[in-house]
Amino acid sequence: MSHDLAVWDGEHPLDDDAAGSAFDELYERYLESEDAAVPPSPRIDAYVNALITRFPEDGRDSPWASPPVIDEASGPIVYLLMSYSKAEEVSEYAASLAREYGLICYDPQGEALRP
Repeated sequence: MSHDLAVWDGEHPLDDDAAGSAFDELYERYLESEDAAVPPSPRIDAYVNALITRFPEDGRDSPWASPPVIDEASGPIVYLLMSYSKAEEVSEYAASLAREYGLICYDPQGEALRP
């Protein structure tokens, strides 16, 4: 079981509904089709590198359900899959780090922006 977050670079949505629409569009365009995959944008690449510095991908304590994390990034979006047992700690840090990087953090399971 995993907990998922989406982090992307773009204009900040006005509310959760707008964020859900933006997420759906980005997911379809950049993640759903292998034909659509493009290298991660520089800001997403830097964000993922900072994230895995804090929570490494290898080892028994890795919180990532689908490493390497950068493989879940395409263009301006990364889809983070965390093991449920560590989801609270990792998602709080991921959301905080996204704010530091000026990125949007969205919880697709809760259909809400992460503050």
